Amino acid sequence: MNFERERTIQHNPTGATRLGLALLLGLLAFLGPLNIDMYLPSFPEIAQDLHTSATLVQASLTACLLGLAVGQLFAGPISDAQGRRKPLLIATFLFAVASILCALAPNIVILIAMRFLQGLTASAGVVLSRAVVRDVFSGQALTKFFSLLMVINAIAPMIAPMIGGFILSFESTSWKSIFFFLSVVGLLTVTIVAVKLKETLPPHKRIPSSAGASLKTMGSLLKDRSFIGYALVVGFIHGGSFAYVSGTPFVYQDIYGVSPQVFSVLFGINGLAIITGSFLIGRFSGIIPEKTMLQAAVVTALTVTSLLLIMTIIEGPLALIVLFIFIYMITMGMILTSTFTLGMSKQDHRAGSASAVLGMLPLLLGSIFSPLAGINEASAVPMGTIIFTTTLIGFIVFFTLVKKDEVKA
Repeated sequence: MNFERERTIQHNPTGATRLGLALLLGLLAFLGPLNIDMYLPSFPEIAQDLHTSATLVQASLTACLLGLAVGQLFAGPISDAQGRRKPLLIATFLFAVASILCALAPNIVILIAMRFLQGLTASAGVVLSRAVVRDVFSGQALTKFFSLLMVINAIAPMIAPMIGGFILSFESTSWKSIFFFLSVVGLLTVTIVAVKLKETLPPHKRIPSSAGASLKTMGSLLKDRSFIGYALVVGFIHGGSFAYVSGTPFVYQDIYGVSPQVFSVLFGINGLAIITGSFLIGRFSGIIPEKTMLQAAVVTALTVTSLLLIMTIIEGPLALIVLFIFIYMITMGMILTSTFTLGMSKQDHRAGSASAVLGMLPLLLGSIFSPLAGINEASAVPMGTIIFTTTLIGFIVFFTLVKKDEVKA
């Protein structure tokens, strides 16, 4: 009874309570992008130190993305049955352990395997932070809070490579130091969660814990045409962006000759782009329909990625490539925020599973696309082609599933 009274008070919280929850959930969501982006400046060093190729180093990113994707498929349904807090504590502690194992990897094969484990354990923070948002917020408050969370979360890809580049700037450090740092972050996170995060899913709202119940929940989601539309739009467009994540360390540093520190800045400023896109959705959600803003973002993304592809083909100036990617990432912030709030708006007891699907698809597809960006290490064309093609597919999905479903309704 006391828990239920607390649960009612926490619904759509405002003020300091809202900000504190945003910072806590932002920290949890941080683990995913921090895990992905922080070691990017060290790609060339890893390849040299472990005597391997750029493609295999990129495969370590692929393994991490696969781990993040697969982990969400387990973490989401488990949290729908067991609550949010306990799975978070266990998974975050294991993330700290996996980070140490990455630092101790003696060769690229072991590193790839440990990166999969690291992604698997980091997935709980990503998927369950969104499930907690749906537990606590609804309506327009859900949109505004998630846009705030996205703004906080966007700081991670902005500062992660900068932190990685800073760590690498010391003569006594190497790429291994980055993973030791991630382990410390994991231990701090699990401590904060243990002290500050209260359970948000009461027992009477939990789904029975069984494989059959989980499959039934997932099946009901797959039958929801509009939900699948949003999931595929963000899946392909965000998934395609991982070709940029894995491709730019080599494109910027090997083709255009920038230093790891300059790369970190060029990569990190795209966090500002994601913040801008998320802010636009939160700021105008009560004025312009979210679906209209999503449509504008998808159309703009297709336009700018076509220009980016042209630049990679003609070997255009780095400034234009950086500019087009920046605009592309603004639309990414809009797409990530709007597809989540639109896709989750009708979910309740299956919020964990729905969050898992929305988070899993971009990572699963990204794990396929990211190594393809390194097919030709001397050219940016593979990266540009993948980004354009995946955006085109997302554009087609929007107008054949999401928009068409709107017309029928």
